[in-house]
Amino acid sequence: ESPMRLVRLIAAFACIVLGAIVGALNTQRVVLDLGFTTVPTSLGLGILLALLLGVLVGGTILAIGVVAPMRRRLRRAEAHARAHRNED
Repeated sequence: ESPMRLVRLIAAFACIVLGAIVGALNTQRVVLDLGFTTVPTSLGLGILLALLLGVLVGGTILAIGVVAPMRRRLRRAEAHARAHRNED
C-alpha cells in the first residue's frame, strides 16, 4: 500500500471531522434564497454545501482549462513518437 493512499485517507477523514464540527457549531436556522426558490437549512450545512459547490466548480474549471489541453497535447506527442518509431 502506497504512502500517498494513507495521506489521502487521513485528509479525507480530517475533512469529514472538520465538516462535522462546523455543522455542530453552526446550528442556527437560515433561509437560502436561490432566486427561483428558497431553502431552509442550518448555517453549518449551508456553509458546507457552499464549500462543496466551490470545490466542484473550481475542479471543473481546472479540468476544462488545464487538464483537457494537457491530455490533447500528450496524445499528439504520443502519436508523433509512434510515427517516428515506425519510421525506424
